[in-house]
Amino acid sequence: MVIKQKQFIALLKKWSDVMMENKDYLIEIDSVVGDADLGLTMSEGFLAAYQAVQNNVETDIGKLAYYAGKAMSTAVPSTMGTLMAQGFMAAGKALRGADELAEDGIAVFFEEFFNGVQKLGGAKTGEKTFLDGMTTSLKLLRDGAENGTPLNETAHLVIPAAESDLQNTTTMVAKHGRAAIRGEDSRSLLDPWAAVAKILLCTFAEFVFNLD
Repeated sequence: MVIKQKQFIALLKKWSDVMMENKDYLIEIDSVVGDADLGLTMSEGFLAAYQAVQNNVETDIGKLAYYAGKAMSTAVPSTMGTLMAQGFMAAGKALRGADELAEDGIAVFFEEFFNGVQKLGGAKTGEKTFLDGMTTSLKLLRDGAENGTPLNETAHLVIPAAESDLQNTTTMVAKHGRAAIRGEDSRSLLDPWAAVAKILLCTFAEFVFNLD
């Protein structure tokens, strides 16, 4: 199973649609610990990312990911918008020259997305951020690629893993953003940025199920 230009653009469209569907949910959970603008940022940012490449004839997926990130950075220059844009651009740089992504390429995409966000944001896992919504899924994707597991099989594991990682943020004390001001009182709160990671990963897994 591979993802080529057509499928990658369709994935961006799916991400854009799902972020719009979850706009109110993200606003609601962000209102508890942030500025309540996360839903707007993600819906507008992913729409811009998709629109930047929807009619692009470029077959290099790395370039497409980079173009998507650049468009997002311009459309939503907030903290989270910039971090997500950096994730796309970091993945794009790592995958430059790739016309298709098989299991290893998919693992690289998400790993470099994670690394791009981490490098720019300066957070570490366990600090109640976007990164904590991805950790288990990254390992599943990497292990699946190295073990020769078909992507659709790994995708079935990603959904419960991403959901579990999101719920696990209610055991962490926030170290970044407005939630960090609460100190220990932030521990029981669901992290909205990790919710974005969960949405990204679960939407990707569901997208894989519908690939030919």
